[in-house]
Amino acid sequence: MSTGATTDGESIPEIEVSESAADEALSLLDGEGMDTDIAGLRLFVQQGGCAGLSYGMRFDTEPEGDDQVYEHHGLRVFVDPASMNYVGGSVLDFEGGLQGAGFHVENPNVVSECGCGESFRT
Repeated sequence: MSTGATTDGESIPEIEVSESAADEALSLLDGEGMDTDIAGLRLFVQQGGCAGLSYGMRFDTEPEGDDQVYEHHGLRVFVDPASMNYVGGSVLDFEGGLQGAGFHVENPNVVSECGCGESFRT
């Protein structure tokens, strides 16, 4: 399930979620005792980092009224309109490994990232 995002009449590509990211987030939501039929993962963009913008993620019990809501592999993802302008068309993935596990946003709108990969510029 997803709702179409538009900005000034132009369609913004939706957010995709890999199966591994959905599985990990759903497991974490369940561990927090949150209802995965209503609750979800909020993906947002904030000012910060050496490149100017950084991603934020948190669990929310429900979407806000103006959020875009996407559902992939049973995970609901909430994105506010301002953040949608920066992350439209992105893929949320989960990577594990010796260097540490975590969620990663593959964003086609990024023109440069800082050296550590924690912030970006569009």
